[in-house]
Amino acid sequence: MAVPPRVFPPRKRRPSAGAFLPPKFSDQRLLQSLFLLSQEISSLNPLQFLLKRNSSSIIRKTKILAFLFEELLKKPIPVLSPTLLCFEEMYLVLQRIKTLLEDCVNGSKMWLLMQSESVANNFHELTAELATLLDILPVKDVEVSEDVEELFLLLRKQCSQAKVFVDERDSSLRLEVLTMLDRIQKEIVPDHSKLAEILDFLGLPNSLSCKEEIENLEDEVQNQQDEKAKSDVIALIGLVRYAKCVLFEPLTPGSDSKTKKSASDVNIPADFRCPISLDLMRDPVVVATGQTYDRESINLWIESGHSTCPKTGQALVHTSLIPNHALKNLIAMWCRELKIPFETAEGNDRVNGVIKNKAALEATKMTASFLVSKMAASQSMEEVNGVIYELRTLAKSNSDSRACIAEAGAIPVLARYLGSDVGAGSLNLQVNAVTAMLNLSILEANKTKIMENGSALNGVIEVLRTGATWEAKGNAAATIFSLSCVHSHRKRLGRKTRVIKGLMDLAKSGPRWSQEGCIGGNFESGGR
Repeated sequence: MAVPPRVFPPRKRRPSAGAFLPPKFSDQRLLQSLFLLSQEISSLNPLQFLLKRNSSSIIRKTKILAFLFEELLKKPIPVLSPTLLCFEEMYLVLQRIKTLLEDCVNGSKMWLLMQSESVANNFHELTAELATLLDILPVKDVEVSEDVEELFLLLRKQCSQAKVFVDERDSSLRLEVLTMLDRIQKEIVPDHSKLAEILDFLGLPNSLSCKEEIENLEDEVQNQQDEKAKSDVIALIGLVRYAKCVLFEPLTPGSDSKTKKSASDVNIPADFRCPISLDLMRDPVVVATGQTYDRESINLWIESGHSTCPKTGQALVHTSLIPNHALKNLIAMWCRELKIPFETAEGNDRVNGVIKNKAALEATKMTASFLVSKMAASQSMEEVNGVIYELRTLAKSNSDSRACIAEAGAIPVLARYLGSDVGAGSLNLQVNAVTAMLNLSILEANKTKIMENGSALNGVIEVLRTGATWEAKGNAAATIFSLSCVHSHRKRLGRKTRVIKGLMDLAKSGPRWSQEGCIGGNFESGGR
């Protein structure tokens, strides 16, 4: 199969130091902490979709412990050393129970499904540790009421007799997902009704929930240490992304406001933008001329055969790239303040498919083909706008996605929505179309496809000259600059008066964030 049954190791979490070290509390403070912690766990809801019985059982057991700690707090008595040690260990176990439950609730549902057997074992191990501690706890010495003592003895018996429980429904669904990934790897399109059943079981009923699930899976890639496991989580991303597109109405900007804020949703300070891509720099580096660029963009520039600084035009006496740690720290702080995820270029590479996976690639091909066909056939501007926004997002994710979208025939269809008549009718549609073209142009092969398609190239130039918004014009300028990274394209663009005039007008009248990129694009389009 594409994903072997035991391929997903447990997520590498970063728990607090308190989860590993016994607390150094006084007797009363320790009891109070145990009571509050057990109450906090007791107030949690059992898992809704997976591992229901496991989570319900451990929460129920913790509620009984809360009764014990509450009674002990009502009768302050000195706690003997062996009992104190037992309580300290119990505090650690409860912390781990809380962490496990929260991890299951907040993480990826697909990951939890793949890990259902392993996580069920984790619940059992924690129950077994509780059983050991309850066994050695001298309940007679702590003077509790008869009722609480009976509850305590019942809890001890339940914990000691507990066995690992794996829900057959969870196991069956897990096998279905693995089989589906295997069939996708063999280029077999998934059964949409079966796919809908899986997502419904996991509580993923719409585009927004799928988008959040994709974000959680992307986080999971970062948490995995094993390269094979990273690859297989990427396969799950491809599956959920495909399901999101074929089963639900597409998202549009603003409809996903509950999910993580993106850098594209805010006004990025000019000093934080890469002069080449105009995007937020994730890994700023300094070149020989002293100018700073994002590592990915300047690497692509140099690898394309350029030996000059894109911004100044000066010759680069060497091609060494020096990390700009000070600027990177400032950008990271800015992102934290605005609650924008800040991934490094290295981290994005790991998520976005540098680690290859056949199932993920085939799922991406299927997704691109579906979206392009839907875009070409749609008669509704609102529907087209949603589809193009999905393509824009997909094209931003990785090189494989850009290649698949172009191979599916997206470029000539996108060109239809670059005209001034489109901008007048739907501002978002024109912005989404030109931004999708910009994201596609990052791939070297797509630059040539855009340049060879007269409608696409003229459409980008028209948006640059007459775009309905500054954002549309700015992204058209960025597309021109991206295309000009190829020497032959740069010469051709430099001979077009409309390009030079459009860049100069934008540099003169546009917002500050667009000016540096336009000057760079203007310079390079001139072929110097």
